[in-house]
Amino acid sequence: MGMFLGRGRKARRCYGFDEVALVPGNVTINPNEVDTAWSIGPLAFKVPIMAAAMDGVVDTRFAIEMGKLGGLAVLNLEGVQTRYDDPGEVLDKIAIATPEEATHLVQGLYEEPIKEELVARRIKEIKAAGVPAIVSAIPQRAMKFGQIAQEAGADIFVVQSTVTTVKHLATEYEVLDFKKLRDVIKIPLVVGNCVTYGTALELMETGVDALLIGIGPGAACTTRGVLGIGVPQVTATADCAAARDFYYKKTGKYVSIITDGGMRIGGEICKAIASGADAVMVGSAFARTKEAPGRGFHWGMATPHANLPRGTRIKVGTTGTLKEILFGPARLDDGSQNLMGALMTSMGNLGAANIREMQLTEIIIAPSIQTEGKVFQQVQRVGMGK
Repeated sequence: MGMFLGRGRKARRCYGFDEVALVPGNVTINPNEVDTAWSIGPLAFKVPIMAAAMDGVVDTRFAIEMGKLGGLAVLNLEGVQTRYDDPGEVLDKIAIATPEEATHLVQGLYEEPIKEELVARRIKEIKAAGVPAIVSAIPQRAMKFGQIAQEAGADIFVVQSTVTTVKHLATEYEVLDFKKLRDVIKIPLVVGNCVTYGTALELMETGVDALLIGIGPGAACTTRGVLGIGVPQVTATADCAAARDFYYKKTGKYVSIITDGGMRIGGEICKAIASGADAVMVGSAFARTKEAPGRGFHWGMATPHANLPRGTRIKVGTTGTLKEILFGPARLDDGSQNLMGALMTSMGNLGAANIREMQLTEIIIAPSIQTEGKVFQQVQRVGMGK
């Protein structure tokens, strides 16, 4: 399998969202009667679209609104929300910075130390509204912050880094043992990010409840350009979903797969789930909501890196409310609003009554799927031509 790059060196062909299409089945279903429910461990949710743990997307207010709508918004425990008592002032500075100033400004603002009392306070603010609290940290702080989060009442804990593996070599800091973390953290545990079958399987064997899939596809992420690493999301999702299915057959435990990043519009979310995902994690689409803390701007999780930023601040604008982005009515013609409506309609047309059935959808390689017959949209820069 694969093609030769040169003498003795093969490369496997991998696919992204723009290169594939979903094939309708022999049955169609009323979109209002499909079941979009999914779960992380024992917890079930009706909206399989999560908001990413990015400071331009999620603060406590956003997390509360997302929870009230049936979804999950991940709060970054290492962002401005836990470094500043009044993060609004910081977010204002980021929003008014020029493109030339933005990266340097963000790097400086994130040098402020994290305050542990704010970690617990933000979680309690979300829980006080009666919605689930899901929070994240990098592996180096996972053991400490995981325990603080659990004691503060968090419902789900996420450990997230650019590339996550069970085996990690380092002498400058203590390496996280995921099995020990699992022994300490009793609430559902989500880990990421990974993109390969073998790594996904090894992470599942540590006892996690869900995996985040994706390296570098996000709208504000520059990891693929800076580091040259990554796997297109359709292939990455399919490979890791295969590991999930094998692990389920072997152990009886189902580990949810969450495709993280690279999805701007409803059709791409549909393709991610058809590729094997149980849910998706989205950043830029939610950064465009009125409730988002980024003031119409969005920046990558690794942007604040002191020496090698792997993200950039981008202007996404504000196009609608969170409810409109999730459930409509859509006010734009590009598929970026009413994401749940798009998913349910796609499921109905595919004949998929639930998420598991959608994962069995026939997928074809279709490089012309975005351009075939769309010349007027492209010329006029409307719809799929934007």
